[in-house]
Amino acid sequence: MDLVTITNFLNWFLMIALPILLGIFLTIKFHLGWRIWLIGASTFILSQVFHLPFNKYILNPILENIQKTLPEVSSTLLIAISLGLSAGIFEEISRFGMYNWWLKNDRTWKKGILAGAGHGGIEAIILGILVMLTYINLMAYRNVDLSYLNLAPEQLSIARQQIEMYWSLSWYDSLLGALERMLTIPFHIAASVLVLQVFTRNPKRLMYIWLVIAVLYHTILDASVVLIAGQWGVYAAEAFLAITVVLDIIIIFTLRQPDPEPTSPLPPQNAGEPLVFTPTPVEETSDNLEKTRYQ
Repeated sequence: MDLVTITNFLNWFLMIALPILLGIFLTIKFHLGWRIWLIGASTFILSQVFHLPFNKYILNPILENIQKTLPEVSSTLLIAISLGLSAGIFEEISRFGMYNWWLKNDRTWKKGILAGAGHGGIEAIILGILVMLTYINLMAYRNVDLSYLNLAPEQLSIARQQIEMYWSLSWYDSLLGALERMLTIPFHIAASVLVLQVFTRNPKRLMYIWLVIAVLYHTILDASVVLIAGQWGVYAAEAFLAITVVLDIIIIFTLRQPDPEPTSPLPPQNAGEPLVFTPTPVEETSDNLEKTRYQ
């Protein structure tokens, strides 16, 4: 087995395993169950139920017309911003809904981190599963004569080129998918903490500014990655993501808030001190005496 076969395997394996390991670490560290992680994961899936059809049927046709009519530089910039804004609106509003309904009684910093890990983690896992299926298929066709598939000559040529391209990648290029997921999950945690501020910060009249910040941060991040990758290549884009991890960590810990103290319905009582009953004095009037005559 050659090195590229191993690294292609590691690519999808790490995309699936690392988010799960992070979830295990956070649930143990914060003494929380998997419920919050799963809610964050479900939030991402629900956001894509609306996001992907919107892009396919509404946004992409518009962007195709823009690409045909505007100069290349302008159209590339507008397309990158539009795609980033689309992702930002759908995912951050979904996060807002998560806190508003699902996590109405769980709006703490620790739970926000765990929900963000679930949001970004399930994205990595889904992509990892897709990469795994590609790996399995291309392993099966790697040393097989494709002519028996009865493909048209053009399709046969394309299939052979794709298989050859996949297995001719350098070992470090084959790990870029796992690297990108590792660099993206901190952003999802930071975005989760940002949207949490809508419900935990004062004054209330400025509460939605945090949602706007999260949408703008998401837009800038996605658009920048697209532009940098197109202009300077995938390595420059990954380097940019690595820099944003520092900003993500700053956001996460700057917005840290202590967990609220549990409320007690009774005033504190010293241990071992008996409860003292103090009767309320009643004025001895003729009316009061008459009321207690038969008691």
